Amino acid sequence: MEIIKKHYKITADTVIKNMKLRNIEAYYTDNKEEAADKVLSLIEEDSSISWGGSMTLEEMNLFEKLAANKTYRLLDRSKVSPEQVAALYHEALSCDYYLMSSNAITLDGKLINIDGTGNRVAALIYGPKNVIVVIGMNKLVANENEALNRMKTIASPLNAIRLNKNTPCTKTGVCHDCLSPDCICMQTVITRNSREKGRIKVILVGESLGY
Repeated sequence: MEIIKKHYKITADTVIKNMKLRNIEAYYTDNKEEAADKVLSLIEEDSSISWGGSMTLEEMNLFEKLAANKTYRLLDRSKVSPEQVAALYHEALSCDYYLMSSNAITLDGKLINIDGTGNRVAALIYGPKNVIVVIGMNKLVANENEALNRMKTIASPLNAIRLNKNTPCTKTGVCHDCLSPDCICMQTVITRNSREKGRIKVILVGESLGY
């Protein structure tokens, strides 16, 4: 375990340097507790905050920590009726901070994401003043091709199973490149740069988090 942690830190240093070249601020934390503290340190008081669906953020108990700060205005889709979710997604595009994870990150500093509804990748691309992305080092891959393969073989099937989707991958465990109405692989986005320096902030975590 000690060697793995050391390797995570060394590799993360390389990713952080590469992300700086892409106008993306990046940090490394040893564990999910430190990562949660780092997220909170980056968010100003009296901010509006929303987030995309993320097992990583749930595993960090981040939502409970956010709720403890009564100055924050949380745009939480779990707190509204199904009929109000679409309006909340649109409101989230103008929030102060948007929180999410990423399906993969490449060694040269690109974020690779696949989405069903598209609200998460839309917010990453444009809208919120700040985007904070928390990523376990288990999601680090060598290049874009490996990122796409990771999404097809790990992230998408597992998330489809978690969400009880009626897709081929929930029955076989592997991607069929389907066009099912329940498909959660509608949009694939590669973020190779941030036009606004520092708008996207990435926290790498020296643990296995999420899918």
